[in-house]
Amino acid sequence: MQPRREGNAQGIDVSHYQGDINWAKVKADGISFAFLKASQGQTFRDSMFIKNAAGARNAGILVGAYHYIDAASTDAAKKEAANFAAAIADAGGIEAFQLPPVMDYEEIQDGMNVSDVHAVAMAFLTEIERLTGVRPIIYTYIGFASNFDASFSAYDVWMARYSTDPPADTLAWKRWTFLQYSDGTVGDERPGGGKQVDGVAGPVDLNEYDGTEEELEAAYRNDSDDTDEGGDEMTDAEKQQMEDLTNRVAALEKRVNMSGNQTPPAWANDAIVAAKKSGYITTSNDKGHAELVMIQMLYNAGLCNEELVAFFRSFSAETKAAIDALVNGQG
Repeated sequence: MQPRREGNAQGIDVSHYQGDINWAKVKADGISFAFLKASQGQTFRDSMFIKNAAGARNAGILVGAYHYIDAASTDAAKKEAANFAAAIADAGGIEAFQLPPVMDYEEIQDGMNVSDVHAVAMAFLTEIERLTGVRPIIYTYIGFASNFDASFSAYDVWMARYSTDPPADTLAWKRWTFLQYSDGTVGDERPGGGKQVDGVAGPVDLNEYDGTEEELEAAYRNDSDDTDEGGDEMTDAEKQQMEDLTNRVAALEKRVNMSGNQTPPAWANDAIVAAKKSGYITTSNDKGHAELVMIQMLYNAGLCNEELVAFFRSFSAETKAAIDALVNGQG
């Protein structure tokens, strides 16, 4: 993986072990971001999490939350994700955190193998993303990283490696997004030298982002937080495109949503029943695949333009045959 470089944003990660922190002094000492322990297991909450979140935010530090995994099963992993999401909600909600939620996975429970680790990790990651709406990142250390296969490369990694040398490549990652380069006692030093951070009594984990503070903020900016003053306004053409899209969605909803009081998209079976009742399809026996049913409904509702027809034709031979039959008046 890549080495550290001058100009990278500097950060720390903390828990209740650090006690009371003077976040204004932390910010003044060149710290741009902080990851805060929120929870562990299915019930534990870090006693300093809410206080640390408020203090770091007020000091102008970019804040993220992390959860330490104890799970030995996918069911337990989902319950841990629920605990993490609830902790985040109690600290202001996901909108109050500028950095993504973190899965801290560094310990295998008794009886687990690599396949179990994959299953637990993926269950937690997908569940926390479902609960928060934000794609999480993975914290681990270089010795444990071998437990993650290439499928985990879809997630940014926060790698721990207490050395002046960069971490070695792993199967999942060739670059780190965040690097924990010291625990405050061993490992590499801060850009200005030393390992101490003003405002924190005692050792604290030291981290670096692969980019500047501005690049870090831009990489994980929550666009829903932008205001008209802070973000770019839509152009007239973009507004018209949005209105056209809204109208097309409303037209589709009117036909799929027979009761008028549901929020589309409905489940496939309900969509098939509604389509048959309205006459848009006459049978589902030969069009049992959900995508074929929806293509036929879109076409018969007048919502398939030439671009969509060409798009659908690029699918499987079965899908191409279905759209060709509709266009030729045989559907």
